[in-house]
Amino acid sequence: MGGFFATANKDDCVFDLFFGTDYHSHLGTRRAGMATFGKDGFNRAIHNIENSPFRTKFESDFHEMKGTLGIGCISDYEPQPLIVRSHHGTYAISTVGKINNPDVLTDEIIKNGSHFQELSSGSINATELVAALINQKDNFIEGIKYAQSRIEGSMSIMLLTPKGIYCARDRLGRTPIVLGMKKDGFCASFEKFAYLNLGYSDYKELGPGEIVIMTSEGVQTLVDPGKEMKICTFLWVYYGYPSSGYEGVSVEEMRYNCGASIAKRDKLTKNEVDIVAGVPDSGTAHAVGYANESGIPFSRPFIKYTPTWPRSFMPTIQSQRDMIAHMKLIPVHELIDGKRLLMIDDSIVRGTQLRETTEFLYNSGAKEVHVRPACPPIMFGCKYLNFSRSSSEMELIARRIINREEGANVERTILEDYANPDSDRYKRMLEGIRQQLGFTSLGYNRLDDMLEAVGIPKEKLCTYCWDGKE
Repeated sequence: MGGFFATANKDDCVFDLFFGTDYHSHLGTRRAGMATFGKDGFNRAIHNIENSPFRTKFESDFHEMKGTLGIGCISDYEPQPLIVRSHHGTYAISTVGKINNPDVLTDEIIKNGSHFQELSSGSINATELVAALINQKDNFIEGIKYAQSRIEGSMSIMLLTPKGIYCARDRLGRTPIVLGMKKDGFCASFEKFAYLNLGYSDYKELGPGEIVIMTSEGVQTLVDPGKEMKICTFLWVYYGYPSSGYEGVSVEEMRYNCGASIAKRDKLTKNEVDIVAGVPDSGTAHAVGYANESGIPFSRPFIKYTPTWPRSFMPTIQSQRDMIAHMKLIPVHELIDGKRLLMIDDSIVRGTQLRETTEFLYNSGAKEVHVRPACPPIMFGCKYLNFSRSSSEMELIARRIINREEGANVERTILEDYANPDSDRYKRMLEGIRQQLGFTSLGYNRLDDMLEAVGIPKEKLCTYCWDGKE
């Protein structure tokens, strides 16, 4: 995943850029960068943030960089923003998205006489590839439209030029871009809360495929938004910060509603469960919603220790991420010992961390551990956003259970049956997951209930990872 921030101010923009970018630290864990433009031209800094937070790594840059226009990015993958020289002139570019056909696009561009710098992983920097596509056309607008039309996946783009900052939301709006304004200028952000403490107020949210150019004097729409939208539903369930919101829907409020919808269908009562708790941190609001609806008390039987620990999935090696996730959880034995716990997590992907959390609770004295994920079983790897490091769908625990039941090369119609919460196959899959992860009971939120908690028509939401529908 990743997030970006841009600002255009009458005076120096670096203060807003620094803190606005930092507010996206929950969306990326590996690389971060800032680029500015001012009277002395372009300036840029990129750092590895795997072992140190954004503010620490960019403190010296904060004092040295100058400019009135700037873009910043935090990413799980490629270094960015990049500074590019082309027939368009010099510009800086930052992107959020996923390219599923990079080899085809790279080969086409190389045949036209261009070249790429290969990363240490052997891959091509996706942002560099987007810039190369933009450079195939005569102007930025046509270049952005061309890049987005050729990319299989999704791509939102920010371009920093001497004349202003181009902001282009993915053509199906899978990721957000929202604009803020104050008397000294404008900003653009993935997360709308990122600019509130910087003195900006809401200006507008870009529609799918909309392209604007932003200066300190105003915002001009260059390409009108399209009518079709497929924004990622997982933004509300997990990725979005609690104080954020998309398409007018609050993340925190959605999670309350989501937890309440699970409770309405659940058969467990106050006589069968002692407390409801959320797996820190993203499961907490879902758990509050469940507790409020069910009447079962909410509690925090374990606390995540965050002052010195990095994020649990920061290392590239899965075993290291799992170990760090386990080490961050500190038990409150008085709230665990002898208790029947109902745990709500945002989702179950591989299941490794939740299995270890369950073992941790049993070892800390829990009598029972019931689990209620806030979204349906994840059946398909995401094609549109880099929301998981899974390299194969067989890393998904739901698919591993299905593979055990059906064998390899399962037909699509059978997978659809497993995704149906009213089918016998679905019930067998849940029992297989429950047994493998060691839960006392397991019940997922239903897709229809989760979408109702969002409150946006289903045709405007991407649900591919749950139902496989494009």
